[in-house]
Amino acid sequence: MQLDDDDLPIGHVLSRRDAVRLFALGGAAVLVGCKPGSGASGATSEAAGVSVPNARVLPACVARPELTVGPYFLDQQLNRADIRTDPGTNAMKEGAPLMLTFNVQQIASGRCSPLPDAMVDVWQCDAQGQYSGVNDRMVGFNTVGQKFLRGYQVTDAGGVAKFLTVYPGWYQGRAVHIHFKIRTPAQGAQGAQGAQGAQAAPASPAGQAYEFTSQLFFDEALTDQVHAQAPYASKGQRTLRNERDGIFRQAGETLVLATTKAGQGYEATFDVGLDLSDTKVGAPDRGRGPGGPPGGRRRPPEGG
Repeated sequence: MQLDDDDLPIGHVLSRRDAVRLFALGGAAVLVGCKPGSGASGATSEAAGVSVPNARVLPACVARPELTVGPYFLDQQLNRADIRTDPGTNAMKEGAPLMLTFNVQQIASGRCSPLPDAMVDVWQCDAQGQYSGVNDRMVGFNTVGQKFLRGYQVTDAGGVAKFLTVYPGWYQGRAVHIHFKIRTPAQGAQGAQGAQGAQAAPASPAGQAYEFTSQLFFDEALTDQVHAQAPYASKGQRTLRNERDGIFRQAGETLVLATTKAGQGYEATFDVGLDLSDTKVGAPDRGRGPGGPPGGRRRPPEGG
């Protein structure tokens, strides 16, 4: 069964011109990658590779799209940095270790600054393409009761949240990816607190919690190298690459992790900035659909 549209996209990649126009109007429905503490003077588009001489209201950022939450998000409230294990059994998922760092920024007055006390959730499949905590009869796995490769961290005073995970595997209909969600101020976290001394994170101007959901992708050549090794190789050759994934095409290269070798594993840092004035993007994901293909060709997994 073909599942090319496993997740439906929300939002789009803005051109530099569109971003300048939207920020000039006081807010843009985008996620942006920021250089911490950077201002707008002499800003250059990494995506377009051109200078914008009069973009004084725009930080030195690259616009990125919001993408659907998909069918596998479970608000498990697992406050942990190492998400490789199942907390019930302590069994650790096999795979190449990946240290994933989020630098979370907020956009205000045309600048990026650290966003403390934001709740960053991460969830992904394992080396065999399975998510924990769901019964997916279409794909063919039942992991109800398990909680591997899920967790959240609250950003510290510098807006940083770190996770130790594994390089994800693949499943039919999707390119290799990791899901993430950012909520500010940290909502629904039982006892979740920011770093000691961190100032309270702002909510949206309407006083509501801000929520942003998207996905991270990987360089194809690197994935080929990783998936040629155990335990990934036992699943066989993946059936869908980035360029044929409908979600990736909405994001382009703007959500591809810059991943480098680190010891026996890999590490990657992702800089993200949130425009908290954009209440449309910052609305909760509820009501946006299960993230399956159009026409109801796929029923959401139980528990998803």
